[in-house]
Amino acid sequence: LPFSSLYIGTAEGSELGAALKRNIRALGSTKLTDAPQEAQAIFTAIGEAREKNILSLSGTGRVREFQLRYRFAYRVHDLKGREFVPPTEIILVRDISFSDERVLAKEQEEVLLYRDMQNDMVQQVLRRLAAAKIEG
Repeated sequence: LPFSSLYIGTAEGSELGAALKRNIRALGSTKLTDAPQEAQAIFTAIGEAREKNILSLSGTGRVREFQLRYRFAYRVHDLKGREFVPPTEIILVRDISFSDERVLAKEQEEVLLYRDMQNDMVQQVLRRLAAAKIEG
């Protein structure tokens, strides 16, 4: 990453925030700080949301497919107000079939899909952080 030190500002208990910190520590080149004042750059989570929408219905009006959406918005800046990454939103979408006969299995599949989407989201955020430009 192009930052020597970074503060990650995500909601307390955020799984995505924890995964992001884990991945940045694994890279080893950027120090994570406990306070924004100590960091060269500040990563601020603007919003995170999971959505589930009906995609299709059967002839009898039962749900056949859902669309899962995972949205994450963030920005990276410093204390002087310079933007390294302007406010950015990433949206991931997955479709999942549904069956009344296999409700528990489908709920478990949904949990796994959201976990996969979260891992994908972390990787996308890291790639975008790596591409950030720091001007002297």
